[in-house]
Amino acid sequence: MKPLSTRATTIRPSPTLSLNAQLAARGAAGEEVLNLSVGEPDFPMPELARDYALKAIAEGRNRYTDVGGVPELRERIKRKLAEDNGLEYAPGDIVVANGAKHALFNAFLALCEDGDEVVVPAPYWVTYPEQVRVTGAEPVIVPTGAGLKLTADQLAAAVTPRTKAVVLSSPGNPTGATYSRSELEALAEVVVRHDLFVVEDLIYEYFHYDDGAVPSIASLGPELKDRTVVVNGVSKSCAMTGWRVGYTAAPPEIAQLIRRLQGQATSNVSVVAQYAAIGAMDDVPWEAIKSYRDRRDLAHQRLTAIEGVRCGLPTGAFYLFPDISTLLGNRTTDEFCSELLAEQGVGLVPGSGFGAPEHVRLSYAVAPSVLETALDRLATFVAG
Repeated sequence: MKPLSTRATTIRPSPTLSLNAQLAARGAAGEEVLNLSVGEPDFPMPELARDYALKAIAEGRNRYTDVGGVPELRERIKRKLAEDNGLEYAPGDIVVANGAKHALFNAFLALCEDGDEVVVPAPYWVTYPEQVRVTGAEPVIVPTGAGLKLTADQLAAAVTPRTKAVVLSSPGNPTGATYSRSELEALAEVVVRHDLFVVEDLIYEYFHYDDGAVPSIASLGPELKDRTVVVNGVSKSCAMTGWRVGYTAAPPEIAQLIRRLQGQATSNVSVVAQYAAIGAMDDVPWEAIKSYRDRRDLAHQRLTAIEGVRCGLPTGAFYLFPDISTLLGNRTTDEFCSELLAEQGVGLVPGSGFGAPEHVRLSYAVAPSVLETALDRLATFVAG
């Protein structure tokens, strides 16, 4: 038989999704599993989201919608971007996608082609490099070091004549690191000087534990807005990971290409999910989100009390990303996590999938009691 697509066969499966599937299977088999690998909040979705979804069903909203989304949702996103991010977009500049992951894929497909390079700071979310590769472009992985954020000097050093774009995530997965306005301004100077695009992932922006809102690089002026694709959605902020509603906001010429790509791939997002997203954005569970600061503090205190674990205090998202290099001995983090799961029933994500093989990712988006028990078991495992 003739060979299958190289782009399909060379893409790597998501390690986080694979691990979650393994942990779910163990739980279904009756094994006790304390899953700290999960990348979704544990609080209920907003009541208004349910109400809007049921209303849409009752009203018989079961037909195709505009590829970019129903007008009401795009207007709501337009208002959110203006109020939260200081960004003004026309509804036509917004394309509602099947989750933020799909929105990112649309952005990379619209921007990149064979031979391009995209700067991806490491640690990175596992999907960024793989999506870049599917477009025919090459991800250029830039280790960020102890600061866990890309600096202007690091970006400038990575740029070549083939560099098309840079990926920024704030707060980041897996690190929880958040870019300040001054850090973005320094990066923006390099972006403009080298005529780069920016793909900016703000999906965790509401999980931010410092004062003020998370700044967007697109808000630094027209020259930045004209070269930035902003990606967001309701999956994390409203605990609606399964509803698959994300979006891009982009300059008109890029938005038109994203719209065209989506029109030939998926068409519109589920109409019921779109109306649920409107309700969700009007009923963001702020108190539940705020409670994650206490979980972060609890998890960080318990984790750093374990001898040999090094971990800074993240300013956002709901992950800790400790360096456990002194605990590994001759093991890899993959082997460390496999042994931890087998001996203590605790699931962590190895850092190898995030471009940081001496780290592990721990999610504190679980009940505090589960978190405490899991960290007790981790301490027991490390003590040997």
